[in-house]
Amino acid sequence: MDELALVFADAHLACVDKPAGLLSVPGRGEAKRDCVIARLIARFGWAREAHRLDMDTSGLMIAALSPDVHRELCRLFRLRRVEKEYEAVVSGRPAGDCGEISLPMRADISRRPRQVIDFEAGKAAVTRWEVIECRADGCARLRLTPLTGRSHQLRLHLASVGHPILGDDLYAPPGVLAMAPRLLLHATGLALVHPMTGERIELVSPCPF
Repeated sequence: MDELALVFADAHLACVDKPAGLLSVPGRGEAKRDCVIARLIARFGWAREAHRLDMDTSGLMIAALSPDVHRELCRLFRLRRVEKEYEAVVSGRPAGDCGEISLPMRADISRRPRQVIDFEAGKAAVTRWEVIECRADGCARLRLTPLTGRSHQLRLHLASVGHPILGDDLYAPPGVLAMAPRLLLHATGLALVHPMTGERIELVSPCPF
């Protein structure tokens, strides 16, 4: 079991820089027991996630180190008081320098773990985007701010507006999937008021691609 890179840790919280390809929480079966939470438990004795990153997404993931802190941390996420920022490389160049995607989502029951846009039964999902760089290969690097926390939100939203993330094996067409050896999505920033000390914490992970 490899050591996780800790970005922040105290008696209450631990934030790691999750590598792409590592689960956030255990999956089904012995082969899927290794994950961020299992490694944090091995190190700290108790740990519980307040949010998750997709296995193929890298970057910042924060966890509580006690039940009381977990309740408070989950409350902050539920009330949308945790600021999250991501970076992605997408196919094509969006029109304009920035914008907002508001498309309701729900699970695709027949094709899990995929999600779908559903204007009748979907839950509200909002993503803000900003162009960081237009690349010579016709792709664009974006800064993404999810205002909601739906599963696969960034991946589905970008694919739905015609700019799938490179290397996305769920929502990108084959040609875009083949343009990168991994999903080019990274959680670069987390900011919140510490649930126990009241101090503001701003955490950063530079994008590795």
